[in-house]
Amino acid sequence: MRSAPTLRRAPTADRAGPPHRGDLVAVAVEAALLAAAVVVGLVLNRRGVGLHADAAPLYATWRPHLGWGTPLAVAVALVVLGPGLRWSRTARWGPLLSAGWLAAVAWTLALALIDGWSAGLTRRLTPQAEYLHEVPGVTDIPGMLAGFTGRILDFQPDSWSTHTAGHPPGALLVFVWLDRVGLGGGTAAALCCVLVGATAVVTVPTTLRALGAADAARAVLPFLVLLPGAVWLGASADAVFTGVVAAGLALLAVRGPGAALAGGLLLGFALHLSYGFVLVGALAVTVLALRPDRRRAALLAATAGVATVTGVFVLAGFRWWEGYDQVVERYYQGWAADRPYAYWVWANLAALLLSAGPVLGPALRRTVVAARATWRAADASSSVGGSAAWAVRARRVGGLGPAVLLPGTAALVVTAADLSGMSKAEVERIWLPFVVWLLVAAAHLPPPTRRRWLAAQALTALLVNHLLLTVS
Repeated sequence: MRSAPTLRRAPTADRAGPPHRGDLVAVAVEAALLAAAVVVGLVLNRRGVGLHADAAPLYATWRPHLGWGTPLAVAVALVVLGPGLRWSRTARWGPLLSAGWLAAVAWTLALALIDGWSAGLTRRLTPQAEYLHEVPGVTDIPGMLAGFTGRILDFQPDSWSTHTAGHPPGALLVFVWLDRVGLGGGTAAALCCVLVGATAVVTVPTTLRALGAADAARAVLPFLVLLPGAVWLGASADAVFTGVVAAGLALLAVRGPGAALAGGLLLGFALHLSYGFVLVGALAVTVLALRPDRRRAALLAATAGVATVTGVFVLAGFRWWEGYDQVVERYYQGWAADRPYAYWVWANLAALLLSAGPVLGPALRRTVVAARATWRAADASSSVGGSAAWAVRARRVGGLGPAVLLPGTAALVVTAADLSGMSKAEVERIWLPFVVWLLVAAAHLPPPTRRRWLAAQALTALLVNHLLLTVS
């Protein structure tokens, strides 16, 4: 008598099958890159080469330690990996975004508290190289703006400190304004960074949903919550930069010229937070191109917003282009002159992996696969040739969707920043405003595998924060 055939249970969202060979290859490449960066970094540091990074490729110091934030971080990770991941698939949108932001704040604070309240938060923004060092001396904001460029170069009596000199005056203004409203000091500044940086968990999914990718928004949100880069979001000014850029792009995605104008104003201010944010223009153009309607009106409103903020700074006496010219010279007055481009041009990518997490390689690989499949399907259904073919190809690019084009654009932007030579080390925090858009690629991971990848993300953050003492 023949026995009944055994039914094979199909993978579900909570039951992952074996990993895809291509994903394993991507992870192997990531591991090899990271291992090479660490080993070569150790060798170069022992030889006295000026990496100026004791734990290269990260700007950190090797110091294994535990803290009272350790159990808190583990608890947050377990909640997100368990009920949080399941709930995110079906929760109403408003409560989901609120819970995501709260979870991201809890995750970031827990990681920071592994180093202790003082070392992890209060003292992070108070060293002499940081912005808070300059705040007491800013008694006249218009005067500060008018004379800002003249104080960028080093080796003069009134030179700005390292971080202040390396950025437009908007970065310093954030902390001056906090001080003016009674939130001065390291603790208030650090908490501000954490709270603002965590808003990317709200604004990135909001952008995706507004552009018609609601499923991708839900898929990406848990990866933004357990972002390994939260190690540097709590607390550094780059957390504020990340929140401002993501909010500006989200406003470009939602309907209405008023929102686009507000987005332009935010992005205009972001341009005066970091010179590198001129590259955000590529992401802004991508978002506007993906809008389903009134793209031209949104573009005009956003441009007006950027021009308005730039005009205000110019009237106050600061010209972005003049500041940038001085910053390039200041850059090579410091450690950048010693740090070898031949190492950092590829070791930067290893640092990026620790900030974005091991999911980055497999997610980007699957994004490329999805893009190819979409392109081939469109190509097979169209036989247009000649001059009309360019218009058809342009429509096909738009048809790839935000879950392909946004991480693809972010990858190109990061590549440009890397090759420029103006990003040698410390990119684990400097590139955070682009990391949150790179992680949109996680939407292409098969649902059954997402919990496994999310666990790897959390483990990466925990290992980095427990093995190293990071520097903001």
